[in-house]
Amino acid sequence: MTGKEYLWIITGIVLFGYGVNALLDWLNLRHSKTTLPPEAAGIYDEAQYARQQAYQRETARFSFLTAAFSTALTLAMLWLGGFGWLDTLLANYFSHEIGLALAFFGVLFLGADILNLPFQLYATFVIEEKYGFNKSTLRLFFTDKVKGYLLGAVIGGGMLAGLIYLVLQLGSNFWLVFWVAITLFMVVMNMFYTTLILPLFNKLTPLEDGGLRQAIEAYSRQVGFPLTNIFVIDGSKRSSKANAFFSGLGRKKKVVLYDTLIEKHTVGELVAIFAHEVGHYKKKHIQLGLVLSVVQTGVMLWVLSLMIFNEQLSAALGGSTMRLHLNLIAFGILYSPISMLTGLLMNKVSRKNEFAADRFAATTASGRQMITALKKLAADNLSNLLPHPAYVFVNYSHPPLLQRLRAIAKVSQR
Repeated sequence: MTGKEYLWIITGIVLFGYGVNALLDWLNLRHSKTTLPPEAAGIYDEAQYARQQAYQRETARFSFLTAAFSTALTLAMLWLGGFGWLDTLLANYFSHEIGLALAFFGVLFLGADILNLPFQLYATFVIEEKYGFNKSTLRLFFTDKVKGYLLGAVIGGGMLAGLIYLVLQLGSNFWLVFWVAITLFMVVMNMFYTTLILPLFNKLTPLEDGGLRQAIEAYSRQVGFPLTNIFVIDGSKRSSKANAFFSGLGRKKKVVLYDTLIEKHTVGELVAIFAHEVGHYKKKHIQLGLVLSVVQTGVMLWVLSLMIFNEQLSAALGGSTMRLHLNLIAFGILYSPISMLTGLLMNKVSRKNEFAADRFAATTASGRQMITALKKLAADNLSNLLPHPAYVFVNYSHPPLLQRLRAIAKVSQR
């Protein structure tokens, strides 16, 4: 195939991806109701539901705008030769392939982020502020950005440099060695994310002694959960939205509760939420997710090894010669339909795991308290109660709320 033919295929994939996502967003918006459905009793009153509908409409329309801008920018870079122009410009200053690739992706990332900065600011300080979610400040917003840049440069830059080095040294066999390296990185991140990365952005403090900790410790003894680390994260400094998550492997496992979650829920509800996270541990969902991610990454790297030296991919992006970094961008777009399919599988597995964790919480703690907690979370976060099934199938890693409530009610004994 010629570079021009690859360019047309890449363009078709970009437009297809935009069209699918726009259609799903439109269907999801149309599927929402203007009146409160009977099965949602106790979640929203009429005024709250009207506010949720307004929030959904505003975020959906904003999503249409940002997606259109991003797609137009990508197409302009493709058809005006922007990627090739940037490569030629930077090649005057960087002669080594690794240095050139790092500079290329660094400029590309920084430029794209600057262009998207008005959208990010509007989403945080206008939309989220309007509906009472935003707790961040401009100083914190830009501090997070600087930290993100530094972290991306260290981790992302290191991984990219390692990838280019292995390609140059091993040729198409690079993928096996890099797959092993990425797997080790995933394991380390799973074990140490809350120790090494999260504290750069948030403060984690052990859950203090008191009624909640005593209730959680009693539940942990009941189900045989080796409770060693339960932390509270200061999520309230950025958003009023609440959450909880399980992180880590082995002795490094941690259960993390948002301070906003603790503020808005009773001890019984928090124990039920904690039980849900323990369910993920007991059912080995963290390990399953890690294995699936490793397999998915291996497949992607193997396919990349078949295309990494294709000169026509660089030509498709306007390159005057074969460049590994141009080929990586072209491959990323060409591989995106496969990524979408694997993403569907990952989301399906995740939704199944959430149902399983809910069942565990309902049968070992309290289904009634779990239902109440989920209703409160939905109301506080202005969650969409009636998402379109196709939108759920493609985008949801968690089942829709009403499905979760019905499933919990079936197995709940108290």
